[in-house]
Amino acid sequence: MIGLLQRVQSAAVSVAGERIAAIGPGLLVLVGVQRGDGEREARRLLERLLGYRVFPDADDRMNLSVQDTGGGLLLVPQFTLAADTGKGMRPSFTPAADPASGERLFMQLVAMAEQLHSPLGCGRFGADMQVSLVNDGPVTFWLEVSPAG
Repeated sequence: MIGLLQRVQSAAVSVAGERIAAIGPGLLVLVGVQRGDGEREARRLLERLLGYRVFPDADDRMNLSVQDTGGGLLLVPQFTLAADTGKGMRPSFTPAADPASGERLFMQLVAMAEQLHSPLGCGRFGADMQVSLVNDGPVTFWLEVSPAG
């Protein structure tokens, strides 16, 4: 499972012109589900997202997590993160989970996050979404939890 996290001053997701989720300062996380991912990978990714220290402390060092700061968490499904871009001029989506599995695991991730963190928002799986953000820093990290093998 992949999480592309961005530290933001604000972020929002809209579908068909309607804002469906928004946060103030916190993390916008684009989430990609790969073949072989399961609940274990979703749980581990969430642990890393909530605990990853990307916010400045009193000494301006990245030493605080989104849980430490009470910042927002906005989870947005993005299957293109799982693309194979290793050759040619067109991505292959073979590594991505099938749509049903991807949606199930994304929704499991959201459900687990609801139990552990607030404020929380999420995008809509399979929808044509417009995501806006003010990246803070910019600070962007790629987190990947490989399927248990």
